[in-house]
Amino acid sequence: MTDAVLSANAATEIDELESPGRRARRRLFKRKAAVAGLVVLTAFILLALLAPLIVPHDPIATSWGQVRKPPSALHWFGTDELGRDILSRVVFGARASLLAGAISVAIALGIGVPLGLIAGYRGGFTDALISRITDAMLACPFLILAIALAAFLGPSLGNAMIAIGISATPVFVRLTRGQVLSVKAEDYVEAARALGNPDWRIALSHILPNILPALLVQATLSIAAAIIAEAALSFLGLGQQPPAPSWGSMLNAAQRFLTQAPWMAIWPGLAIFLVVLSLNLLGDGLRDALDPRQR
Repeated sequence: MTDAVLSANAATEIDELESPGRRARRRLFKRKAAVAGLVVLTAFILLALLAPLIVPHDPIATSWGQVRKPPSALHWFGTDELGRDILSRVVFGARASLLAGAISVAIALGIGVPLGLIAGYRGGFTDALISRITDAMLACPFLILAIALAAFLGPSLGNAMIAIGISATPVFVRLTRGQVLSVKAEDYVEAARALGNPDWRIALSHILPNILPALLVQATLSIAAAIIAEAALSFLGLGQQPPAPSWGSMLNAAQRFLTQAPWMAIWPGLAIFLVVLSLNLLGDGLRDALDPRQR
């Protein structure tokens, strides 16, 4: 029993001496599911970045002699209704999906975090106004709001990113506001206020750094939701426009040939599944790794 207690105390002392970043990395890499998610996500990012160098065929080149051919040595994932290589289109489609997820969440963070900081820190009428607008946006389902905004802005990948980013903003406003309300009552914030620091410095230097872990976890999970939203918008013709490859538009084209050429739907659907699953696993791992109560 004594040895166990000593080992636990030694582990606690080592944990306290570690920097927050190193401690978070150590906790993250102890979680096999999160590491697996990180590996899969990294693989897709590398595929997207190196797409022009690794794809075997031009993703938009048609071949009428290769229409809806099953997987073979020449076309590993088969071909689509226009004879285009599905493997090349899936790899290039990763660019659109990952870019849409990252930029959409960046837009949501850029709008939602400042508004949440202002609402949580200032309170009063400002808080009430921002909160009521946020509640009104949250009353509309995320995907329905994104579709409506994308239809209003016009069909394109850029407009789809803007629509998804605006639709995801209320989640970050509410999360940031709640975190600020919790943190601003801490002793170190009161001490900074007593020393005469202006409100903007307290918010940016003392409050924001301490709520970043929660925002990072939510951003990871929101990227997964944004990728699904981009696929849905492309499926409806409101995202990436043909002939540029997109997983959602590939699924839209495949729905007419599910019985004759199921591989047209299997590969883009599997790509969406793997990326979204990896992001959710990574997000869960980050949540545990950044939790100060975890060892």
